[in-house]
Amino acid sequence: MTAPATGRVRRRLTVRGTVQGVGFRPHVHRLAADLALAGFVSNTANGVLIEVEGPADGVDRFCHRLAEQPPPLATVTGIGRKDVPATGTDGPFTIRPTEHAPGRTQLPPDTATCADCLRELAAPADRRHRHPFITCTHCGPRFTIATAMPYDRAATTMAGFPMCPDCAREYGDPADRRFHAQPVACPSCGPRLRLLTAGGDRPVRDAEALAGARALLAAGRIVAVKGVGGYHLACDATDPRAVAALRSRKERGGKAFAVMCADLAAVEGIAAVTDAERAALTGPRRPIVLLRRQPRPDGLRLADAVCPGSPHLGVMLPYTPVHTLLFGLPGDPPGPRALVMTSGNRSGEPIVTDDAEALARLAGLADAWLAHDRAIASPCDDSLLRVRPDGTAQLLRRSRGWVPRPVPLPLPVRPALAVGGDLKNAPCVGDGDQAWFGPHIGDMGDLATLEAAERAERHLLGLTGVAPGLVAADRHPGYHSARWARRRAARLPVPEPVLVQHHHAHIASAMAEHGLDGTAPVIGVAFDGTGYGDDGSVWGGEVLIADYAGYRRFAHLAPAPLPGGDAGVANPCRLALARLWAAGLPRPSNLPSAAACTSGERSVLEQQLARQVACVPTSSMGRLFDAVSSLVGVCHRAGYEAQAALELEAAATPAWGQDTGTYDFGLTTGPGPLTFDPAPVLRELLADQRDGTPAPVLAARFHRSVARAVAAICRRAREATGLGTVALSGGVFANGLLEGECTALLAADGFTVLCHGEVPPNDGGLALGQLVVAAHRPPGRRPPDPAR
Repeated sequence: MTAPATGRVRRRLTVRGTVQGVGFRPHVHRLAADLALAGFVSNTANGVLIEVEGPADGVDRFCHRLAEQPPPLATVTGIGRKDVPATGTDGPFTIRPTEHAPGRTQLPPDTATCADCLRELAAPADRRHRHPFITCTHCGPRFTIATAMPYDRAATTMAGFPMCPDCAREYGDPADRRFHAQPVACPSCGPRLRLLTAGGDRPVRDAEALAGARALLAAGRIVAVKGVGGYHLACDATDPRAVAALRSRKERGGKAFAVMCADLAAVEGIAAVTDAERAALTGPRRPIVLLRRQPRPDGLRLADAVCPGSPHLGVMLPYTPVHTLLFGLPGDPPGPRALVMTSGNRSGEPIVTDDAEALARLAGLADAWLAHDRAIASPCDDSLLRVRPDGTAQLLRRSRGWVPRPVPLPLPVRPALAVGGDLKNAPCVGDGDQAWFGPHIGDMGDLATLEAAERAERHLLGLTGVAPGLVAADRHPGYHSARWARRRAARLPVPEPVLVQHHHAHIASAMAEHGLDGTAPVIGVAFDGTGYGDDGSVWGGEVLIADYAGYRRFAHLAPAPLPGGDAGVANPCRLALARLWAAGLPRPSNLPSAAACTSGERSVLEQQLARQVACVPTSSMGRLFDAVSSLVGVCHRAGYEAQAALELEAAATPAWGQDTGTYDFGLTTGPGPLTFDPAPVLRELLADQRDGTPAPVLAARFHRSVARAVAAICRRAREATGLGTVALSGGVFANGLLEGECTALLAADGFTVLCHGEVPPNDGGLALGQLVVAAHRPPGRRPPDPAR
């Protein structure tokens, strides 16, 4: 060791964020070598530790480039800097072994195959030519293969695949792109594909398996394809018989299928694609992106049953080597250029991840199974988003590509688990200034889904290192998720869950996503299908004055009976007649909603309404959208959640560019909350319908009427409270027309508007709101009324 040189400095850097499993150490090594600096880099329990030494200007350039040019998959949340005494060492910059100690590291999400790996995949001279599991430090599975932390090969589902000498050499070379890439493998030492056909003798493997699967898809068969986070059911999206068979076998009803296209050119042949949508499609996360259907004459012709009744298509591009090879490389026999890729499950069940389970649970749905022997540690369905006209994205399902990316919190929380709701369930854990969502689980309707949620929770806690001291859940007494939370809380220091009102959680979720610290309340507009209200009725058309500590119901939609309770949701025609009854409007038999019911149905319904038997009152905006969908003749029976509302939005789209006008809700003041009554809207809508106004115009007018009512109520709330920030949350705001119109009207009136982006507005984002509310309230205590 020599004496420190004049002008020489040594700086210690502590880097926090998603900086392990992403090639951060070799990136730092190359950066230091380029600048001829000495020192070392090491993984620690809390991130990455770097000490770098050399001329002051070189160390400064290193620090600047480190902050501005991280590796592709890294997310740096903070860099601590401290000058330490220079040692004068001129030795090379080194990578030290990981320092094992208590702390928390962050695991990156699964990402799509990178361009370098795709080039190698297609290069005949490369040793990984056509290798279905090609990956490197910059791409591939992470979350779905990790079984524990710290993230090392022994703590992944790759542990059972010993590296061959060539892979081991790459894995240990800091200059190699596969340095410490835990999923690294090759045809000699990696997982293998196999194809099993229903009633077949024995599986075929590797290249023969891929060729066989491609041929089956081209022949109109349905193939269960194992991906990184679970199985898909795939078929040729241009084959009407294949799509109809899949829809029938899966009992899908009219719900849209997602489509995977071979490349961007195929996407642009079936849909209009903006620059922002193109970036979302081709980025490393590869979600399903909702695109406006716009087929070109020279483009693919999708089967009508892929996405009936909607102007939008859910489209994604290949994100694993298996997908790329399934579509084929140059020289392969031609196969489909667009595949339906829907979750591998029966309707209402969780996505299948286990191979033996796939053979049993997908029997009768699939004609063949394209599987492999790399296990999936946690299910992770495809994420779904839409891109707004301004280019910002709104996640509608937060899963693969985003999980377990942390959500920064504007205030510290105690270590806690929030279990979400019963629909679109996605748990969330938090500790300190960060929260982590688990993957999308789905609807908590059966034992299999509950078991999947419990497995996902254990996996998430294991990877984040959060040891929850309390559990938060929805206040609904009948929710499966709330019962699960009670059982889970019984084992914790706080043995009772913190129960959070549904719509309060929605607004708190939007506040947390936008970094509000809760010192000032917001005007929260929470519109959805259902939520347990303080009075025991079904809420869902709520305007709250809310912060994290509590809420006050400022306004709500006038209630109407919900005949048959939750079972009535499948019958928008009945909801329409119930809404007319509540409004005191006639219900003639020639009305489309009445004509859609049988005479016996109408008779029973009229008796229910007259006697208020099995008629739970609801202020749900989602149910009002369902009712109007039937009244204008768009959808009378719903085969899946929100079908009527989605089809009403689709009906309004062709007329959205027109000056359609609006209707006026009635606003009623009294000793309690303000009530906005749709009766005047329904009266005028029916009159216009009788005069022959087309359904698209009626649908557009209704959307604009709701937005106008929101703006008027928020003005009244501002006058009463002085508040100028509005948060829009709840599943109804997944409706792009409504959200956009509300945002435009409110912004023009001087409000600051908070809309969801990385956290879904629907119940998939509910757990985040539960988490931050629970941080402010002791268990068992009701929320205070924020008197402002």
